[in-house]
Amino acid sequence: PNDGRDMDDTSKYGTLFTCVDAETMEVRWQCRVDGNMDLVATSYNGRLAAANQYNVEGGAHYEDMMSAEKDACVFFDVARIEQAIKDGKFVTIGDSKVPVVDGTKDANKDPKTALTCYVPVPKNPHGVNASPDGKYFICSGKLSPTATVIDLAKVEEFLDGKLDDINKSIVAEVEIGLGPLHTTYDGRGNAFTTLFLDSQIVKWNIDSAIKFYAGDKNVKYVVDRIDVHYQPGHISADMGETKEAGGQFLAVGCKFSKDRFLPVGPLHPENEQLIDIRGEKMKMLADHPVYPEPHDFIIVKREKIKTRQVFNVDDFPLATKDPKDSGVTRNGNKVTVRLVSQAPAYSLREFKIKKGDEVTIILTNLDKVEDLTHGFAIPKYDINFIVNPQETKSVTFKADKPGVYWCYCTHFCHALHLEMRTRMLVEK
Repeated sequence: PNDGRDMDDTSKYGTLFTCVDAETMEVRWQCRVDGNMDLVATSYNGRLAAANQYNVEGGAHYEDMMSAEKDACVFFDVARIEQAIKDGKFVTIGDSKVPVVDGTKDANKDPKTALTCYVPVPKNPHGVNASPDGKYFICSGKLSPTATVIDLAKVEEFLDGKLDDINKSIVAEVEIGLGPLHTTYDGRGNAFTTLFLDSQIVKWNIDSAIKFYAGDKNVKYVVDRIDVHYQPGHISADMGETKEAGGQFLAVGCKFSKDRFLPVGPLHPENEQLIDIRGEKMKMLADHPVYPEPHDFIIVKREKIKTRQVFNVDDFPLATKDPKDSGVTRNGNKVTVRLVSQAPAYSLREFKIKKGDEVTIILTNLDKVEDLTHGFAIPKYDINFIVNPQETKSVTFKADKPGVYWCYCTHFCHALHLEMRTRMLVEK
């Protein structure tokens, strides 16, 4: 455990890959590996997860982390890991109850029983991205001008004992530019990779890269390049890492905007650019200033997002549906204040409580108009929240300061939002 006992012995350091249950959002299991990891991708059949891995050296210092010419893309056999946990082949760390399996190289030398396997990738790779057809994972070199294409079927063959060398899962490793980081796809066989040092996006064809790597040096795998502004990192085409890749538009998050926008101080807004990828050549469409620094995003089809502009008041058990039901109830020193808001007024003009009370305010917004959000703030009590149309929210606090406290609507729901208030009277 990280409790201070091994601070000076870096050989005792370790890295954990974490699986989170999508329904409960709790940690399901962890797997200890060699080196460090960055991003993750999963196969469409659910068997494999993978993370790009840097610092296989296990270095604690900058220069040590870049000493090896090759790092890895580490693959996790999810089914085997979960079976190992069922069989009790795990440990726990410290007071955590999360099962931890051993995914280090030394513990997984037999591919047919291995929980993990390590595909060598140069150098300090950054990002691993799944192709829309489900065939390949692509890792970029970061400190190498190359992108590595890994055939998932061959990784599975290796884990099943049908392939004698994990290096044979590498079907392409081609030069695409300086500082390659993240990759997205158009669904037409092309990959788009950010080049941090070149300040470019490179469009390259995966099948052509595979043919070139196999020995056909007449193949041109680079299709196009476009300058971006500047030092791009994350990238996403519409539905780019799904089977529904659209191949219409691409967004890129640039880490530096430099001269693209008027400076507003030492911390610049950075630049997110939108690019048209419908044709053979990429076309720059627009710059957008964004908070520093843009880090990952996706473009999805509009119909995938199911929005609701007005809540259903019946979804909230604590909702007050009629202003006449507003009021204050007391149970010992626990006080409940029920309020409704309808712009520009709260249902109670004031409410009285006593110093030392534990107060719960339950506020229901009874307006049914889309976008008519209300606010509720109590100065000196560090309380400020919003309630959307037909929504109910509550806050609990201790009334430890006597006096008169105006409760304001802090969201401009009406021209009279400053007049929209109630008084909280805290008696000594």
